[in-house]
Amino acid sequence: MSVLTGVGIGRGVAVGPILRMPEPLPEPDTIASTIGPDSERERVTNALAATAEDIRSRGERAGGKAQEVLDAQAMMADDPTLRSDIDVRIDNGATAERAVFEAFNGFKEMLLAIGGYMAERATDLDDVSQRIIARLSGVPAPGVPTSDVPFVLVARDLAPADTALLDLDRVLALITSDGGPTSHTAILAREKSITAVVGVVGALSLDDGTNVIVDASTGIITVGPSVDQTEKAKATILERAQRAAVPIGPGALADGTHIPLLANLGSVDGVDAALAAGAEGVGLFRTEFLFLDAKSAPTVAQQYTHYSKLLRGFSGKKVVVRALDAGADKPLSFLNDAHEENPALGLRGLRALRASEHILRDQLTALSRAAQESDADLWVMAPMVSTVEETKYFVDIAHELGLATAGVMVEVPSSALLADRILAIAGFASIGTNDLTQYTLAADRMLGTVSSFQDPWHPAVLRLVGEVGSAGAALGKPVGICGEAAADPLLAVVLVGLGATSLSMSPAAIGDVRSELARFTRDQAVAFAQAALAADSPQSAREAVRALAEPGS
Repeated sequence: MSVLTGVGIGRGVAVGPILRMPEPLPEPDTIASTIGPDSERERVTNALAATAEDIRSRGERAGGKAQEVLDAQAMMADDPTLRSDIDVRIDNGATAERAVFEAFNGFKEMLLAIGGYMAERATDLDDVSQRIIARLSGVPAPGVPTSDVPFVLVARDLAPADTALLDLDRVLALITSDGGPTSHTAILAREKSITAVVGVVGALSLDDGTNVIVDASTGIITVGPSVDQTEKAKATILERAQRAAVPIGPGALADGTHIPLLANLGSVDGVDAALAAGAEGVGLFRTEFLFLDAKSAPTVAQQYTHYSKLLRGFSGKKVVVRALDAGADKPLSFLNDAHEENPALGLRGLRALRASEHILRDQLTALSRAAQESDADLWVMAPMVSTVEETKYFVDIAHELGLATAGVMVEVPSSALLADRILAIAGFASIGTNDLTQYTLAADRMLGTVSSFQDPWHPAVLRLVGEVGSAGAALGKPVGICGEAAADPLLAVVLVGLGATSLSMSPAAIGDVRSELARFTRDQAVAFAQAALAADSPQSAREAVRALAEPGS
């Protein structure tokens, strides 16, 4: 028996045998074409079109967030810049297979050099390239293996097209050697409630047929477990299934303290799913989807249409909308396309909006108009706020444009440390634990090599959360959590103990968090928080809280 560790996604537990993803197709030969450029271009045209159509059809069958991801991936196969590069290589004598490989590989290297969000898309490029080359070569595209019995899938990483259509009657859990908590594998695993552990060193050394226990709540994979360990894991699976049967209703602690459970949404298409999961409102509405594929900023009228639909969907409920969070890993040519050596520390979030204030004013104007025609309780917040002065700047503009409740995202240590002064001005704070962890631990949250640092259980991160929670309590201001930390059920209890007054997460996580909150009182939550703060590492923080949370402790 041995143990491997990684970053757990969700809190599921699975038991079963390993089945590994097939290795990628070999690199195409560099031999010159024997059929001529015209014929090679015709082959490429057919392969690109067929691959794009296949990916889109997978997206349509999958729906939800998976469809958004796959539509974006299909656009890679249609990309005119890549096609032009392929044609140039064919004109220089390359085969269609080699031209596709070199063009996609060159673009991948460029994304890796940019880093952050763009680097995370390199895996998507590899997948599209492999699918095109497989079609050109007349061989099956690499993908999820088939099996007559349920299995735990092990892979270097999973492409969106594979993750989106996993047969959940067969795939018990996912283990990947690459990727972090914000990779596409992690995002889609959360949405589909798939037990997953990513960024696992040693995962690729696991042999087919080896029995494992995968515990996403701890990020621990037990290889070759004993009979007792296996039976205990199966009992845990049954117990958690029973807890998940808690009826949909408001989030609350065991003593009746109301803790609103809200949804993180990336577009208005997620409204119905969030409501079905029991979301009491929206804690984070990301507006980037309106901007990322545009060549110019959308108009007030265009934005108003989307915001109105969102607010109608959550009639009578709280909806927190984040102003455009662009720059760094989400560059926009019309906002800031200047090269920056370290864009994660550059002109991003509110900083970028201040440099193009008309974009901020248009967005807040559209939101204000939508709010005036709805009975939803609209709150707006600024991303990447690091100073008191930035807080005042945003709040003043929001109030000027008729928005009553304006707050800030706490994503950098400076805003957490100055939370008492910031909340004296802002109407509320919402803690983005993904970025707060990244900046506190100085570890790029999109980089698999440092994914072990991207752990919101770290006592340094929790101490900063506590600073904001204490300031909110002293000033009577709400403090929400909208990072993925809120989707970790036991950590959610700790966050409440640190002063969080609401939790926002992927809709799929709401049921688990609701049932976990219902197990503990506020006094227990505070005790958990103190135990976590007293620890020296994320691992010891988890262990300390689990020891207190065990029945009979």
